[in-house]
Amino acid sequence: MTVSNTEVTRRRSAREEILATAYELFTQRGIRAVGVDEVIAKSGVAKATLYKHFRSKNDLARAFLDQREQRWSRDFIEAGSAKRADDPEGQLLAIFDMLDEWYLRNDSFRERSFMSVLLEMGTGHPVGQACVQHLANLRTMVAARAAAAGLAEPEDFALSFHILMEGSIILASEGDRRAALRAKEMARTLIDKHRPPGKVKPRRPPARHAPANHRTPEQKLQS
Repeated sequence: MTVSNTEVTRRRSAREEILATAYELFTQRGIRAVGVDEVIAKSGVAKATLYKHFRSKNDLARAFLDQREQRWSRDFIEAGSAKRADDPEGQLLAIFDMLDEWYLRNDSFRERSFMSVLLEMGTGHPVGQACVQHLANLRTMVAARAAAAGLAEPEDFALSFHILMEGSIILASEGDRRAALRAKEMARTLIDKHRPPGKVKPRRPPARHAPANHRTPEQKLQS
């Protein structure tokens, strides 16, 4: 059967509307507290339409996590920090500059993230397992930068570095808006610990700041 361009566009738009609605609800309230019927009602689609694009609530939650990874992990953290320094070590430290910007500009860091969804669903749940993979993907990026910087044991480094990232999010949620900068100083010590003997510490200019019109993933979603 031939499908017209209009039909393809209509289906794509319905899927995007469902996912945008689920993204907002899941980030605000978590996975278990949001029912499929609420997503259907708020997205304005028929139940059959939702299940045409997402076979189950778990599939919808995994799609939400995929989108969260693209917007937050890749577009905001990875790409944003890459623009703030020219060397991999500087790009590692710039991750905390991105977190600092995130904490200062809005309260979206209080919303459900991979870690909070993992704690909510557990590692035995398919959605929890998806969170585990997304968090591992983030550490893979950190480990790749550590390896490019010539640091020893980059995978081990990434595990410790990730503790600093997640810990700063917790402290920011408690009200410490300087949590990312505190973690950044600890990250410098961690980098020095993994620097091989005899490797010269690079000299770099101050980190570049984002332009005034730079927006966080949540600000882009609201536009």
